[in-house]
Amino acid sequence: MQSAQLTGFYRTELWQFVEELGEPKYRGEQIFAAIQRRRVRAFDEITDLPKEFRATLAERAHIASLKVESRYLSTDGTRRYLMKTHDSRPVETVFIPEERRDTICFSSQSGCPLQCTFCLTAQLGLLRNLTAGEIVEQIIIALNDAYGVGVKPPRGTNLVGMGAGEPFLNFDALMKAIQIMADTHGLHIVPSRITVSTAGIAPRIRELATIPDRPHLAVSLAAPTDELRNELMPINKKWRLDELLDACKEFEKSLKPGERFTFEYVMLKGVNDSDEQARQLANLLNRHELRAKVNLIPHNPAEPLPYQPSSAERVESFRSILESKSVHAFERKPRGRDILAACGQLAARSDLTDRRVA
Repeated sequence: MQSAQLTGFYRTELWQFVEELGEPKYRGEQIFAAIQRRRVRAFDEITDLPKEFRATLAERAHIASLKVESRYLSTDGTRRYLMKTHDSRPVETVFIPEERRDTICFSSQSGCPLQCTFCLTAQLGLLRNLTAGEIVEQIIIALNDAYGVGVKPPRGTNLVGMGAGEPFLNFDALMKAIQIMADTHGLHIVPSRITVSTAGIAPRIRELATIPDRPHLAVSLAAPTDELRNELMPINKKWRLDELLDACKEFEKSLKPGERFTFEYVMLKGVNDSDEQARQLANLLNRHELRAKVNLIPHNPAEPLPYQPSSAERVESFRSILESKSVHAFERKPRGRDILAACGQLAARSDLTDRRVA
């Protein structure tokens, strides 16, 4: 019988699981609280369970499935974790400390199938989808490392699904993980504190628009025309800009007070950062009557990618043109570049010995 991964269980699923083992439902509550609130990673640590039941659980299930192989610390305080799954697939998670809140960037896939030319993760290809339990476990590992096992974070915790992989190609596992983490008896990280980024899976954007309790949405554009986006983001050949932005408009119409919807635009020197391209982008968004803000992200360079980041002056000129056409735009500052933890740099690299910590 296959061992059950309990980090990926709803509370109600744990009730059923323990009842099938001949135990009362409240044992499921105890297990959920131990894993999701106290963030324990071994059955021996759940001391409010009988010893015999803990032994039974160890035979039938597991809590920890990810192993931290390396941990890297940036000069700006960012931490990158390189983990391995039970079948030796790489998973990367990033912890970003900030003044008012801390942010954890999690992965939804091992590798990525989309082949965006400015992203190192694309070089891995898709290795496999992560399970809901593996997504949740990344958050538990990062919180325990940053604060201590079971210690409540001193500031709010935000999550961003912007690590390795295309989250909307692993939609069901992603949404289950988000629902598990929202449980008030566990991590209690609600969807309004989570942002998920997609390269543009139009049908899933439309589906997300129908879900009442959902994360914030960010859509990566990287180009103002189909011709250039086809080169930079081959997914555009399946869902071209007009179809993608129609789906985005449908999502924008469904927004409730307090929800955020953003576009992301990676700035590549001499490729997509001209004044004319800024005007094209503004005209494109205005034509579709989209009011979402645009995050301008200077490219995070890494070998062997052929791109360089746009200069600060070019980013400001691009931003100014967007603003002049009523498109709100902001520059997003990179974090963790020196440990290959910044956006587009996750490629399971383990050769940064000068930044590796115990």
